Amino acid sequence: MGEKTEKLLSILKLQPVVPVLIVDDARSAVPLARALVAGGLKAIEITMRTPAALEAVRAVAAEVEGAEVGAGTILNAAHWHAAVEAGSKFIVSPGTTQELLDAAADSDVPLLPGAATASEVMALREDGYQVLKFFPAEQAGGAAFLKALSSPLAGTLFCPTGGVSLKNANDYLSLPNVICVGGSWVAPKELVAAGDWAGITKLAAEAAALKA
Repeated sequence: MGEKTEKLLSILKLQPVVPVLIVDDARSAVPLARALVAGGLKAIEITMRTPAALEAVRAVAAEVEGAEVGAGTILNAAHWHAAVEAGSKFIVSPGTTQELLDAAADSDVPLLPGAATASEVMALREDGYQVLKFFPAEQAGGAAFLKALSSPLAGTLFCPTGGVSLKNANDYLSLPNVICVGGSWVAPKELVAAGDWAGITKLAAEAAALKA
């Protein structure tokens, strides 16, 4: 687990904000990822919420220099194996099941598992996980909740995702137990649809400049 934790940390430490993307058209994935990388956001999560997602991961992994592409919304072992086969460097899940933990245990690819309660965090710590996704962040208690966990569950790091925006990102990033945040605001649907890659690079640069 230690080696995989270090691998995950090396990716999440690249930037304060990990873009969380819903890709409807795989053809937009490469220019979108290049725009994000140009703005300083190299670690990119493509969620498995659309039919184009796996093709998007595959394209970014093969064609975008400097990108560390991961797959999000992984719900089961079948999702896991498909995402890894497509080239995912890391896997993100909204919650955790034993099936997912078993798939992760058999793989060299690190998992960022989701947790929303102290009990879930404790269970994952028992399985050796030190870096977790806090989801849905705002709805589950926000920065105040994570701050409350920082002392009793010291040593666990979080990537809060869900309701995180430019306005509240620093509320999380200022906490000692937050390594980065996940956010979709850096790639608005309207800019992607318009092919406004320069606009996305600008948003990415703004996010990359946040306090890490």
